[in-house]
Amino acid sequence: MLIDTYGRVATDLRVSLTDRCNLRCTYCMPEEGLQWLAKPDLLTDDEIVRLVRIAVTDLGVTEVRFTGGEPLLRPGLVGIVERCAALEPRPKMSLTTNGIGLKRTAAALKAAGLDRVNVSLDTLRPEVFKTLTRRDRHHDVLDGMAAAREAGLTPVKVNAVLMPGLNDDEAPDLLAWAVENEYELRFIEQMPLDAQHGWKREGMITAGDILQSLRTRFTLTAEGADERGSAPAERWVVDGGPHTVGVIASVTRPFCRACDRTRLTADGQVRTCLFATEETDLRAALRAAEPSDASDAEIARIWKLAMWGKKAGSGLDDPSFLQPERPMSAIGG
Repeated sequence: MLIDTYGRVATDLRVSLTDRCNLRCTYCMPEEGLQWLAKPDLLTDDEIVRLVRIAVTDLGVTEVRFTGGEPLLRPGLVGIVERCAALEPRPKMSLTTNGIGLKRTAAALKAAGLDRVNVSLDTLRPEVFKTLTRRDRHHDVLDGMAAAREAGLTPVKVNAVLMPGLNDDEAPDLLAWAVENEYELRFIEQMPLDAQHGWKREGMITAGDILQSLRTRFTLTAEGADERGSAPAERWVVDGGPHTVGVIASVTRPFCRACDRTRLTADGQVRTCLFATEETDLRAALRAAEPSDASDAEIARIWKLAMWGKKAGSGLDDPSFLQPERPMSAIGG
């Protein structure tokens, strides 16, 4: 198993399939985009499936989330999902996406074995979407979410980030819309993972701000800690149920003590935390010239050693905190 010195066991694997994205969200990357990873640096489809197999069969991973960048840009995505769904034991599988390509891929992903999706949508206003993402694709995201729901990739979870002066007034409207459409809404505090390193704690929309705004229209009842488990979102029952809303307060209410995640970047690096400043290279072991260096047992050993060194927390509250050099698009959310 993937255990650290604080007794936490990683059973949830996040796999970045690409660092590329077809949006340019202001809290993620500059308008001109980034220098993408070269194709030879990316893990191949076979390498991704092999690492997922090792994680599931040898290291105790039970859930796999495919991320990016934008994972729907990965040409072999459906095949990767299908091969991972055939593993024994079969992991639960989900995907985090901006939703633009979901209308054409949702049915195929469901047939391949994907269980559900998380879709990023920060606003109900097309003009605000264009400002936030620098792309006029709001209708494509809505269509993609509807296609995912119809294909049975449920619950469709919606991830929203609120930004000062842009969409910070939309929390109640987003929740009303999510309830009406049978989506599960989760607000995420903006995190210091932007490529520009422009994040500032001062002025950010906090979990407290979000909850205060929601309570102007809804009655929220907190779920207990037992229901939350290791999930990053604190959840509230809306108006007595059955719908819920979540808030992921990575900055103001960190949940590091219950973290059960391990992460693979698109170029085959293990990250023990979104905010880690160190990585452990599995790609080199996969491609080693000596067979003994590339064995499943050796790769599992390297992975376990990496997780054993996981730090107690993200360090966000430490005055010496340094934002990771690699942005969210390279790390995988």
